[in-house]
Amino acid sequence: MKVEIWSDVVCPFCYVGKRKFENALKAFSHRDEVEVVWHSFELTPDFEPIPGESSHESLAKKKGISTDEARRMGDQMTQVALEVGLHYDFDRTIPANTFLAHQLIHLGAHHGRQDATKERLMAAYYLEGQNIGDLDTLVQLGTEVGLNATESRAALRAGTYAEAVRRDEYHAQQIGVRGVPFFVFEDKYAVSGAQPSELFGEVLAKVYEEFKPAKPAKPALTVVADGDACGPDGCD
Repeated sequence: MKVEIWSDVVCPFCYVGKRKFENALKAFSHRDEVEVVWHSFELTPDFEPIPGESSHESLAKKKGISTDEARRMGDQMTQVALEVGLHYDFDRTIPANTFLAHQLIHLGAHHGRQDATKERLMAAYYLEGQNIGDLDTLVQLGTEVGLNATESRAALRAGTYAEAVRRDEYHAQQIGVRGVPFFVFEDKYAVSGAQPSELFGEVLAKVYEEFKPAKPAKPALTVVADGDACGPDGCD
């Protein structure tokens, strides 16, 4: 069973949604049969960070509100994240463009480390205050999940996975994704937002029952020799 998830690294509900889905998956008895694929989605693809500007100031400018209001929004989001064990620190987060980060996630996927790369980048941004828009930082974070530093640096500089990011975003447009996180189950059912783990569990069960592989029928036996034998009615 395939589950595809569109999200952005700097989307606070995306990290919360990731945890809620993971909790549901842990409780799902057929979790070993579930393939999870992460897709890129940039909330603000044209974002140009201003050195020294805090995430509170950046959010205030984006939404046209005061810095105090932005800080209160961050406090509310922090409480939501705590419910799934995530300790957001908006006083330390560094506003960043995520285009390079998404490319690193695709490189991680190429080496079978997509989820680990996604998790490392989100933790670096929300919990540690690292600059995920910085090339050197991304290379270092990549090495922490087993990616080769030389390959990562070369791929990010060359934009090796830039087109892969754009394909993900084009696909999102085609299926009508308006916000993230956005979960698609077997190309048929979709869940939008950081829904409760119970709901994800229900969807996993429903989709599995509908799409689970049918047990192969036992092949009919071909009798290649027929001779004297005994049965319920006696012996021939």
